[in-house]
Amino acid sequence: MKYDDFNTLLVHSTGSRTRAIAPAIVPSAAFGYESPQEAEAIFSGELPHPLYARVGSPTVTQLENTVARIEGGIGAIATSSGMGALSMALTAFLGVGDEVLCIGGFFGGTYTLVNETMRRFGIHSHFCALDDFSQIEKRLQGTVKMVLIESVGNPSLQLPDLPRIIQLCNRYNTLLLVDNTVTPLTTRPLEMGADIVVHSSTKAMSGHSAALGGVAVLRATKTENEKLRDPKYKDLHPLLKKMGEKSMIAICKKRALRDIGMSANAFAAFLTMLGLETLALRLERITQSVVTVAQALHEQLPPDIQVLHPSLANHPDHQRYLSDYTEGCGSILTLECGSRERAFALLEHLELVIQTANIGDNRTLALHMASTIYREFDPDTRTCLGVTEGLVRVSVGLENPQAIIDDFVKAATVSA
Repeated sequence: MKYDDFNTLLVHSTGSRTRAIAPAIVPSAAFGYESPQEAEAIFSGELPHPLYARVGSPTVTQLENTVARIEGGIGAIATSSGMGALSMALTAFLGVGDEVLCIGGFFGGTYTLVNETMRRFGIHSHFCALDDFSQIEKRLQGTVKMVLIESVGNPSLQLPDLPRIIQLCNRYNTLLLVDNTVTPLTTRPLEMGADIVVHSSTKAMSGHSAALGGVAVLRATKTENEKLRDPKYKDLHPLLKKMGEKSMIAICKKRALRDIGMSANAFAAFLTMLGLETLALRLERITQSVVTVAQALHEQLPPDIQVLHPSLANHPDHQRYLSDYTEGCGSILTLECGSRERAFALLEHLELVIQTANIGDNRTLALHMASTIYREFDPDTRTCLGVTEGLVRVSVGLENPQAIIDDFVKAATVSA
């Protein structure tokens, strides 16, 4: 699908052609049942009516259906945040003694979730470099039950060989979860053969920073060659028999969402759908702008500040960018300033760019990584995740690209 196809789909997915054409907000936490028989049918899953807002509501369901369509999944589950979506997937499919393999660099919250919080509950994590395929395959031949990877490293900007990783996970009957937050629409992990895709919908999906949210999209359970029927997932087999092709949705709702409650609310879902209507249009503009800005800054910034983006010929993953990321790789570029002091000086002189801990916004954003999101990480961990003392993450927005370029060049020159 190209941007124009998504424009049509998204504009007509979030409202109605008759009566109110905007999405309806249904803020009710509880829903009435016509009879005891209907209540029983709803709780058993025989009737798809609202049960209780912790496990779904009409507004949230509309958002889920839209995101499932654009990702090519059998269904989706919206959550209170991106971390909520990731936590739901981990706790639904894994338990005490299980192992998860994390490939490449990760957003700081993801790293602490798998390396600290999940460990407290007996789920163990291993980490592999992005292209260390001998180590990846060795781990997959063992007892790993889930693999985590980002479609584009945040903030490392590493680009994975997703087809090869998907092939290995499918060969060894291991669930693959892809965080696709940075590249909605432009990367299609489920169509490539992944099992679960998660997003922080707070980011590009909404674009306006007005709605905190997340979503997990899941594939259909297969009738043949279904990896979840492998003996290592035996605790899930009863739900596979009962729920059919939507088993993965049921697993997430019954083994995580229902009991832990990382649920989306109707108003945030409504605001996210408003953002989704223009997602393809915004992404087309931003993915073009980020290339323009990266090239101009590479040429115009002082030599003590290096620009990193896969579209630049000197980036280690440039060839993969050209072959596998033809629609772009999101809104992020990074600036290596060499030291905390140089990074701070640059940021202090920006006039247009907003300093905040977000990406994928309509506005251009910037943040010094080591002193904020990664401030509690030890030096070795920061290095492993691609975070240096001088790293500034930039998320390019919808402004005139030249205005963004001018702001950084002026700030870098004045602060030198």
